[in-house]
Amino acid sequence: MGLLGWAVIFLIISIVAAIFGFGGIASASAGIAKVLFFIFVVVFIILLIMGLLGRGTVPPV
Repeated sequence: MGLLGWAVIFLIISIVAAIFGFGGIASASAGIAKVLFFIFVVVFIILLIMGLLGRGTVPPV
């Protein structure tokens, strides 16, 4: 399971905790989900740029 999967899990935990009235747990897990999601986006953009820049160096088969 990747980073985005963990962000979704923490988002679901925060929604369930908010429904049952656990405000502290809901806000903490929502914060973790946000951080993991933004880390995923940054890593995705870096790897996308690296893939586009490195594309011209591979000789054709």
